[in-house]
Amino acid sequence: MARSVLVVDDAAFMRMMLRDILSKEGYVVREAVNGADAVRTFTEDRPDVVTLDITMPEMGGLEALRQIKAADPAARVIIVSAMGQQQIMRDALDAGAADFIVKPFQPAKVLEAVRKSLQPPSR
Repeated sequence: MARSVLVVDDAAFMRMMLRDILSKEGYVVREAVNGADAVRTFTEDRPDVVTLDITMPEMGGLEALRQIKAADPAARVIIVSAMGQQQIMRDALDAGAADFIVKPFQPAKVLEAVRKSLQPPSR
């Protein structure tokens, strides 16, 4: 069965880029436009992985990450962030993010982060 990825970004162009990268590799991609939409869609669909932009209107990525992890502590969330946001990255990792991708991103880095997040945790 194909793995599903929820792509969350307020910029349609970024969602399109991620959707193209992931769908070419066989992932089923859903999209959300902000954190509140992400939490709602995650709760309904339970995707295998979430890529989550940090800076969005209505509800930012960190708050959405916290709510998604509260709903499902095993949720796999990859934070997508612009350069120079190291403190936010640390906060996201502390809140349970599996990994992060820095914009502008390379397709190979996106796929590597998604594949890595889907592996079972090492003991």
